[in-house]
Amino acid sequence: MKKLAPIILFTYNRVNTLKVTIESLKKNQLASKSNIYIYSDSYKSNIDKKKVLRVRKYLKEIAGFNKKKIILRKRNYGLAKNIINGVGEVLKKYSNIIVLEDDIKVSNFFLDYMNKSLNLYEKRRKIWHISAWNYDVKATSIHDAYFTRTMNCWGWATWSDRWKYFDKNPNKIIKEWSKKDIHRFNLDGSYNFFSQIERNLSKKINTWAIFWYAIIFQNNGLCLNPKNTLVSNIGIGNKATNTKKPNEIFGTTVSDLSFLPKKFPKNLIENKNFLLAIRKKILIMKVKNKIKYYISKII
Repeated sequence: MKKLAPIILFTYNRVNTLKVTIESLKKNQLASKSNIYIYSDSYKSNIDKKKVLRVRKYLKEIAGFNKKKIILRKRNYGLAKNIINGVGEVLKKYSNIIVLEDDIKVSNFFLDYMNKSLNLYEKRRKIWHISAWNYDVKATSIHDAYFTRTMNCWGWATWSDRWKYFDKNPNKIIKEWSKKDIHRFNLDGSYNFFSQIERNLSKKINTWAIFWYAIIFQNNGLCLNPKNTLVSNIGIGNKATNTKKPNEIFGTTVSDLSFLPKKFPKNLIENKNFLLAIRKKILIMKVKNKIKYYISKII
């Protein structure tokens, strides 16, 4: 394997989920050979101060990596700005990176998959993004991973020559995209991802990942996804920045710690079988959620 990609970890005030993330990462054989950059955001208020200081105390104790660099934010950046700036900063030094947040538990072969994928598709400019998470769907495929237009950000990787195009500009997207663009962006109308662009414009939310997906989409890029997910989001709840409520659509967890993708697709085209399976999964969950809602109103 070529030179290993550095790991970037973003954290705020949840030391318990952070510990799980770090311990699961250290179970990867490549962890001890990998460099890790940890960006610790500063506290928003005195309420969070003790929690942030507890996180920063733990960060000093972390061992088991080739090199460790801790970046302590002196003021609160917020998750979106912290990630955008941190990824851009590290990619000035490296050609590729692997990114995690402090609530992502990874499988034993997470780093193997990420590094192999980065090396395999480094010069295949059609591929913009490597995902470690995936929807819990089944579809026929001879490969252990496949391509779709959608970007998943619970454990991901990319290259500097792709990330340089990142731009968070909701106003430009809303003005320039056609109805056909929006329909395709929304997985052919199955899920309203575009609403996140609109809510960022109106300041109702402040996120980054939807704009990375938008940039990939605008450039006709593809994202690699493992057939079985290699990560679990263990931070969904009231303490999370964005995902505060459990969602059956995005609730996939690691079920096989021994799964290591070995067969990768050579043809750089979207896998229609998995795309249809994902759309079907989303539509079924939407119908179930509506039924639950109406039942709750009757009761």
